[in-house]
Amino acid sequence: MTNAPHFRFTVSDRSYQAFVKREVHYLAKEAGFSARRLSELDIIVLEMTSNLLKHAKTGEVLVRLFQENNTRGIELISIDNGPGIADPENMQKDGVSTTKTLGHGLGAIQRLADFFQLYSLLDWGTILLARLYDNPVTHSRSDNPAFPLTVRSVLVAKPGETVCGDGCRVSITPDYGTLFLGDGLGHGPAAHEAVTQAIGTLPNTRLRSPARLIELIHEGVRKTRGLVGSVVVYDHRQQQWLWCGVGNIMTRLLQATVVQKSHLPYSGIIGTVMPTLHDETIPAEWGQTIVMCSDGIQSRWDATKYPYIFKYDLTILAAAIYKDNARQTDDVSIVVGRLTP
Repeated sequence: MTNAPHFRFTVSDRSYQAFVKREVHYLAKEAGFSARRLSELDIIVLEMTSNLLKHAKTGEVLVRLFQENNTRGIELISIDNGPGIADPENMQKDGVSTTKTLGHGLGAIQRLADFFQLYSLLDWGTILLARLYDNPVTHSRSDNPAFPLTVRSVLVAKPGETVCGDGCRVSITPDYGTLFLGDGLGHGPAAHEAVTQAIGTLPNTRLRSPARLIELIHEGVRKTRGLVGSVVVYDHRQQQWLWCGVGNIMTRLLQATVVQKSHLPYSGIIGTVMPTLHDETIPAEWGQTIVMCSDGIQSRWDATKYPYIFKYDLTILAAAIYKDNARQTDDVSIVVGRLTP
């Protein structure tokens, strides 16, 4: 589920509602969603965009299609910088409203979505996360429920670009979890080609060393403009993290909201100029969270600003980092993984 980029829709007045609904409907229809699910999706999009306009005046909706356990899904993230909600749990009840409406919007989203969460802080804003599956009966909520590493991501192209020059790949086996985040140099189609080719070198290898994986990518992308990238491997048997990176991908290891360790990547460009690489090893502990960001995210992000956010789906944390720190002048990517027993 973590590989696909998000489409970004700005919602600044009511004329955008029909446009966003039409575009999201088309995406899901092309993916093969049933007529019933499409009608439910239409309602969710209208309620999300309506809430943005009523409470925050403007905001954005991130949308992506994904595949999970052979089930098609669509993810919607609504983000605003509005006044926030004093009592988020109460606001999700039908009939509760602060704008003299019927107060059915959040309740409708919650009923129609297969997964829904709301995170809000006063004077900060609100994030809504909803996922729908074309066939929710057969859907399992985890790609590998026996493995302790859960991974989520947010990837968004630079405004005005049609493709994202950032990309990630997550591979889970019974003993290893491997996370790769790459950022093609620049942005646009050439950057997208570089990171796509990098991801394409990974599926058929059994290498578990981040340094060796980056060297493999380096050989595979020599004919592209190149990229920067980092690989993090969680070794379940040895209970340890291994990581290695080249260029300005920021990787931090958190325990709760406190940064335990920051990775200092090597200087260079994968596919062009590569130094000699070595893995760094860090002991793994339950509850740790790994966060990887491209340079489309400002480096000063601080998870302590978000109370109780680790009680929510990891996508909420990724969206919060995006909301407060996206530069809007480059592609943006955040990959978040958490160890849970």
